[in-house]
Parts: sequence; structure tokens; C-alpha cells
Amino acid sequence: MADGPRGDVALGVRPGQRAPLPDRLVAAVDALRERPIAVTDKGFGRIASAGPVTAASLAARRPALLNAGFDLPVLVLHEAALNQNIEAMAAYCAAVSVRHAPHGKTTMAPQLIARQLAAGAWAMSAATIAQAQVYRAFGVPRVVIASQLTERGAVEWLGRELAADPDFDCYTYADSVAGVRLLNETLLSAAASRPLNVLVELGYPGGRTGCRSISDAVALAAAVDAAPTLTLAGAAGFEGGIHHDDPAAALAAVAAFCADLRTLGDLLPGPQPDARHPRILSAGGSAYFDVAARELSAVRAGQQPPQVVVRSGAYITHDHGHYAATGPGHRAGSAPTGSMPGPEFAPALELWAAVLSVPEPGLAVVNAGRRDVSCDQGMPVPLRIRTAAAGGSGAGEHSAGEHSAAGMQMIKLDDQHGYLRIPVSSELAPGDLVGMGITHPCTTFDKWRVIPVVDAEYHVIDAVHTFF
Repeated sequence: MADGPRGDVALGVRPGQRAPLPDRLVAAVDALRERPIAVTDKGFGRIASAGPVTAASLAARRPALLNAGFDLPVLVLHEAALNQNIEAMAAYCAAVSVRHAPHGKTTMAPQLIARQLAAGAWAMSAATIAQAQVYRAFGVPRVVIASQLTERGAVEWLGRELAADPDFDCYTYADSVAGVRLLNETLLSAAASRPLNVLVELGYPGGRTGCRSISDAVALAAAVDAAPTLTLAGAAGFEGGIHHDDPAAALAAVAAFCADLRTLGDLLPGPQPDARHPRILSAGGSAYFDVAARELSAVRAGQQPPQVVVRSGAYITHDHGHYAATGPGHRAGSAPTGSMPGPEFAPALELWAAVLSVPEPGLAVVNAGRRDVSCDQGMPVPLRIRTAAAGGSGAGEHSAGEHSAAGMQMIKLDDQHGYLRIPVSSELAPGDLVGMGITHPCTTFDKWRVIPVVDAEYHVIDAVHTFF
């Protein structure tokens, strides 16, 4: 039975942004705010051992992050930046008339997913069946599984889920005839109650998955269209793996791939799309979603415009590294001609660690490493130092003992240690704290089960649970 809509969910959702959410999702997020945070949740050992702690109780108490007993290192989310990013992306997608299916793999945090949906996201994207199962456990009503399912058990589960909830809407990919055959045969044997929506995936030579040519993709689309348990819903691709040393050349290559995807959409077989039932064309990771939106939405004579769906996920927290350099509001190189300026995002993730040792001039070691923060797209970025003598617990006292980390650079990470190159003249000492930006959110979130959310004065006003 379908859940009724509600809009009064997660912290920070503004009235102008709200979209109806299923009661089931609202109730699940409400329950997370009352879920006990354990001493075994990294960063919460001391504070949880002192008495019961939940996201709701933290919001009521508003403790000062660095004076409340949180164990370091601790990863935090900045509420103002989260809200800015969610609002900016929603406004951009509305302005350019595209739908947004954020990749939830970035956070795997139902509290944040609810905020994205409340702001108007059309669906949530998943990379794996396991991620889709998490979404469904919390009541997400529409899921795009952005990969081809090749495990029969996964297809059987999806068939059961579709049968159990007639209002559950799901899309998945196909990039081979063998994959289409597996989907169709498995759904037939499971006596599927309704067809599964399929997007034919276009790739490129040397890339990840997807048909390597438009002609191959058109032939595959015919196989999907002929399968009784499948519905050909459109086409999709992923441009995020396209790289070039020259930023302008990278933009051109991404634009060319997206133009090919648009051409594929125009050539798909089956009933001609119309304004009520347009073809879906989906691309747009977190770096080039503006290019995808422009190319896929391009007006072509005699062709029905597709429904464009972008899948950017990392925008919700942005970063100080990979996406700060490649995202539409910050990237180097020329902007695509004729495109709407991309939204401006703010970094929302920050890691605080303690200095363990200053064993020699020019080197400090902090108690955070690969188990705590990403390094696959670059090292953490030192932002600010808080001296051990700063003390205090009031809002105004948080910054009293702080200064810039200018001139410092993280040069190496062990499992639990980070090596900071510091100016020889630096007075950094054991016990001082270092606040760092991250360079890739997707591989930072998965290292934390509970993440405090802070306001501008570093009062903890919420806590987000992740499910990796």
C-alpha cells in the first residue's frame, strides 16, 4: 500500500523547497534521530559512555564540538554548507528543466537522502543492489540502479520488491544482449507482476561499462524492446571517467560523449515518445552534470525532447580537492558555450585531528589516517589550527585560539597517522588540533557510521547515520 505524502522532515529543509515524502520514509528518518549512538561508533566513545546519546539529544543540548568529549579524529558536516548545496542543486535543475537522481552512494545516509528528495530530487541513484536495498528499507519510492544486474538473486529480489509495492518505481541498465537475456529469463521464471524499466547504457572505448558504439546500443535497445518483462525507458551513460590533461579538451570530450548519448536517444526503437511519455536520457556525475544537461537537452529538429536526468551525488558536500577543481562553479578552462552558469557549492565535510608528535623541524604527525579520510583523489587539506591552550566551551570562544594552517601540507597517510609538512618556524605542538578539508567525499563517508552536524559556531545540532 502506498504511503501518504508528508513534507515535514529533516533538519534544514525549507518550506520553499519541500516536496511530498512517503510517511514510511519520514518515520524511518525520525527513528534514526532517536537511535542510540553507541560507544563503538567512532568519535563517540567518551560522550556515549557518559550517558545515552542520540541525534535528537545532541540537537537539544547543542554541545560545543571540541569541548564536549568527542574523541579525535572526528569528521563533521557543516549544516550551512549542506543546506546551500542542496538548495543550489535543486534551483539549478529546476532552471534548466532537468530531473535529478542524486547518487546516494556518496553518503548512504537516509537523513541526507530525505533532504535531497524533500528538495525535489526525482529519484535516488544506486550503484549496487545492496545500496538499492538500503534505500528501499527506508522507503525511497524511486530508484535508478546505475549498472547492469547480472546476479539472478538480485533480479529476483527486485522482482519481488516491484510486486510488493505497486508504487515503487525502478530503472536499471543493460549493456549487453547476455544481460538482457538474464534479466528477462529471471523475471519470467519469477512470474514478475510488471515490467522492469531499462535504460540502455552507452560507453566509450577504454571506459567503464556500456555499449562501445551507438549502433551496438541501438541493436541492444531492440533486444530490450522485444523482451516481454522489460520496458525500454531510454538510455544512460557515465562521462565521469573521461580525463584529459587539458581542461578544455576534457570538457570537449565530455560534451562529445553526451552528444552521442543524445543521438542514441533519438534512434531508440519502439513507440515514438511524446510529451507525456518522453524518453529518459541520463548522465551527469558530480563534475560535468552541467555539460550533460546542456547536451542532452539540446533541441533537435523533428525530435521529441527527452527527459534528462542528471545523477550528481558528491555535490551535497562538495570538497576541497577533486570536485573543487572540476565542478562547474570552479573548474579551470573555458565554460561550455551557451550553458547556464553552474551552481556554486561549499565544502561541507571537515576532519579534526590531534597533533601526536612534532618529532623533527618541519614535520608533525596527527592521529588521522587512511581509516578516517580519503586519499584516493588527493591528500586532506589543512585549513585551521586550534591550539591546545584555547579551551572554552562558548560559541565565541571556539575561534579564539584558532589560526590559519597556511603553509602546511599533508604529505602522507598511514592507517591511523597523517604526516604534516609544516614551516620550520611553526609553533605547532602535541595536543594542538588541526581542522582539514577532504578531497573526495565518496571515500570519506564510508569510514564513519555516525557523523556530527555542526552550525557556524561548531555547536553539534544533529548527527547523521550512514549505512555502508
